[in-house]
Amino acid sequence: MAIRFRPVLEVLLLFGFAMLFIYLVLPLSDGNMVRTQAMLWTANIVMIGLVWLSLRTRKMAWKDIGLVFAFRGWKDFRQVLLKSLIVFLVGMLGFMLGSVIMVNISGIPEPADMSGYSFLSDHIIWLVLMLIGVWTSSAIGEEIIYRGYLINRLADVFPSTRYKDTIAVLGSAAIFGLAHYQWGTTGIVQTALMGLAIGICYLKMGRRLLIMILAHAYMDTILIVQIFLGT
Repeated sequence: MAIRFRPVLEVLLLFGFAMLFIYLVLPLSDGNMVRTQAMLWTANIVMIGLVWLSLRTRKMAWKDIGLVFAFRGWKDFRQVLLKSLIVFLVGMLGFMLGSVIMVNISGIPEPADMSGYSFLSDHIIWLVLMLIGVWTSSAIGEEIIYRGYLINRLADVFPSTRYKDTIAVLGSAAIFGLAHYQWGTTGIVQTALMGLAIGICYLKMGRRLLIMILAHAYMDTILIVQIFLGT
């Protein structure tokens, strides 16, 4: 099985930069959740810039990884919304499966400490700012990085095998889970399985990244609104 090392090096450089950025900059937040979140969003945005640079060096465009925002008519618009809801449900099932697996392995985990987000509670301005931030950095950013970019780059590592897409989706899901290390072991498993579910949908739905972005936005919106409502 032939292996191409350039995509491996490119992926290592991209995520190596992210780890270095977080290691050097995150301590400057002094535990302040607003600053911490802003720094994480900044890291994602810079990574998107590096993804764009990677595409440019290979004479590719955003559409080559499935990122197209063109309006294709109302029928297609309805299909995109329906498919995004399906991906949302499949992604949440993956997340819940991770919860079930970890409960059976290590028992019921401690609930995540969300006290750092107390600034959101009943503050509509912070709610709006957080939603804009997660839609931009998490929904759009993470789908570009972990689905659009990473799956396609990992598939390039094994160009001659029929299982290249399977390997790429599994690898992307594992990295997506590890990227959420701050949520603990349970969070890593939950997000890895959610990433696996979304990655499969990405391939099965013609690599249309907009569908995945919308599904991710639904998940993030529910989480942020729950925090806002104090539930």
